[in-house]
Amino acid sequence: MPRSVAAHRGAVVELLARQAARKGTEELPLLDALGRALAADLRAPVSLPPFANSQMDGFAVFAADIPDGGAELRVGAPVPAGAGPAALKRGFAVPIMTGAMLPRGADAVVPIERAVPSVFPAAGAVDALVRLPATAPGTFIRDAGSDIAEGALALAAGTSLGPAQLGLLAALGLTSVEVRRPLRVLLVTTGDEVVEPGNPLVTGKIYDSNGTLLEASMRQAGLEVVRNGISDDDPAGLLDVLRKHTDNGSAVDLVVTTGGVSKGAYEVVRQAMAGEDVEFVPVAMQPGGPQGIGTFNDVPFLGFPGNPVSCLVSFEMFLRPALSEVLGAPRPRQMLPARLAEPLTSPKGKHQVRRGIIENGVVRLEGGAGSHLVHALARSNALIQVPVDVTELQAGDEVEVWVL
Repeated sequence: MPRSVAAHRGAVVELLARQAARKGTEELPLLDALGRALAADLRAPVSLPPFANSQMDGFAVFAADIPDGGAELRVGAPVPAGAGPAALKRGFAVPIMTGAMLPRGADAVVPIERAVPSVFPAAGAVDALVRLPATAPGTFIRDAGSDIAEGALALAAGTSLGPAQLGLLAALGLTSVEVRRPLRVLLVTTGDEVVEPGNPLVTGKIYDSNGTLLEASMRQAGLEVVRNGISDDDPAGLLDVLRKHTDNGSAVDLVVTTGGVSKGAYEVVRQAMAGEDVEFVPVAMQPGGPQGIGTFNDVPFLGFPGNPVSCLVSFEMFLRPALSEVLGAPRPRQMLPARLAEPLTSPKGKHQVRRGIIENGVVRLEGGAGSHLVHALARSNALIQVPVDVTELQAGDEVEVWVL
């Protein structure tokens, strides 16, 4: 029986989890950690904000000094941002700038636009007065620790570190962070019929798109990629390539091949892996049904089908989600509900993944179901997920899409 998509994804997660544990962690400067995953729970070394401060440009006051009808108060020395202010005297209001530390004794801020006059006194002014409306304690004040308190969980282990997360770490005073090490993958394209782009295209040959397609996807997902050109349909030659990169302690953490995993007469990956700890299983998915998984020379091994769309779908359905779960990076694909612009059919017993263009909550199919349609793939911005138990959908039906 074909393996379900979920079961195969689980097998890929299990395969990668062991290797990720071997890789360990490293400490990196904040900007070098962009896109990486936090290695361990991180607690705030300081509170944010570290002190009570003003949310507005205005006047810091003791709210009880202003009755319901408002009051005229004397203006004290201003409090610029970054200064350590003197305590507030009763009956005074002090000009305070956004983010400036609240003086001891003040418990509210009145915005400058509510003051009469609605401008700050000139520098050096003596005996200036300002009329302010009544205000409640706590108004326009950011309390110390109101964002995060010292010792609280700032980011959980596995968090993917984007600009916002790195900004938080900087705000907490950190200059470096412990992250999980990325995996290094050997990517091998196979097939007598494929040639590298830029070479002459002779009769019966096609240019290799899988190498570029998958390497770009892998790099985008944070993997370090090693390429070794195209391996032909000679099993011994393929084994030489794999052993070169996996012998002597292994320079790579994962091997991914494309092509040669189906049941045809010249399936080089199947032939080369005979006797190895690698199994070839049908997955109930279209495209990308034939899959290889196991270990070669104690290195995790994944064998993807050779058609370009099948390659990308295999990466998006299995390897990318596994990386997200095991390493915390890349972030999972955004999943959205959308309405179909047109009807579609799906083979019985298979989870179908169709290419589409989503716009304003409506998704339309792009190209047919064929796994060779690279142009249609390039025009798409979404993968439409059709569950295994669905064989037909009508225009207007709701589907789940993964935004590319």
